[in-house]
Amino acid sequence: MTNRIAIGIGLFLCLALTLDVLLFGDQHIVFLGKKFIDLLHWVAFWR
Repeated sequence: MTNRIAIGIGLFLCLALTLDVLLFGDQHIVFLGKKFIDLLHWVAFWR
């Protein structure tokens, strides 16, 4: 992956998160963050 592609993906994700927070509030981000941490703990256990 080149730096240009990585920066593009990063900017797209930041824009998508900002748009989601502005339109729907921050409850979705908190929920997904908690689920992501649970997934990390689960993967670390099976590693």
